Amino acid sequence: MTATSFIDSISATAKTATDSVKSKKEDPQDRFLKLLVTQMRNQDPLNPLDNAEVTSQIAQISTVNGIDKLNTAIKGMGDSMLAAQSLQASAMIGRSVLASGNRLELANGGAVGGIDLTAAAAKVVVTIYGPSGEAIEAIDLGKREAGLSTFAWDGRPDGATQLPDGAYQFKVEALSGSGAKIEAAMLGLGRVQSVSLDGGVTLNVSNLGAVPVASVRQII
Repeated sequence: MTATSFIDSISATAKTATDSVKSKKEDPQDRFLKLLVTQMRNQDPLNPLDNAEVTSQIAQISTVNGIDKLNTAIKGMGDSMLAAQSLQASAMIGRSVLASGNRLELANGGAVGGIDLTAAAAKVVVTIYGPSGEAIEAIDLGKREAGLSTFAWDGRPDGATQLPDGAYQFKVEALSGSGAKIEAAMLGLGRVQSVSLDGGVTLNVSNLGAVPVASVRQII
């Protein structure tokens, strides 16, 4: 095959690729073919492209095309996974979940919260705060094992008058036997009201607001 016929062959391939593009966005393979053809048509006759360089550029065309197809396949897999997560999340509507948060919802004389300890604690104290940020009650939970556990609050600080239903906050302090501080994550309890799909699967939970599915630690 002569150099001219080889160039014409590539030109025909480029034209075919261009004609097959249905969208306004130009195909990466088409762009590479156009660049290669232009480079070969304008090469210095006294210093033409060698076969190795041409072969290398054609290989790059195939690589880019393969990467483009791979990206399309990965996007399809991502869309399928999002659809599956959405279906699973929709089954959680109406269920109560423990998720990251420091809010307690007092209703009918009771509230439940959660704690996730990184290690066993000799003493765990939960402090409840009112709507204005004032400390209402400190609850000594005693010893707790590492991992997730829950606690209940009756809304009666030190056995006093029942507090009104509503949103309260809490903080956790956990200490080892030697008095060293142990990291403790706070978990709030709420009911899943709906599911949002904007950029990912998010649960809209009473008392906690928008909660990513990954933040849910327990479904009740």
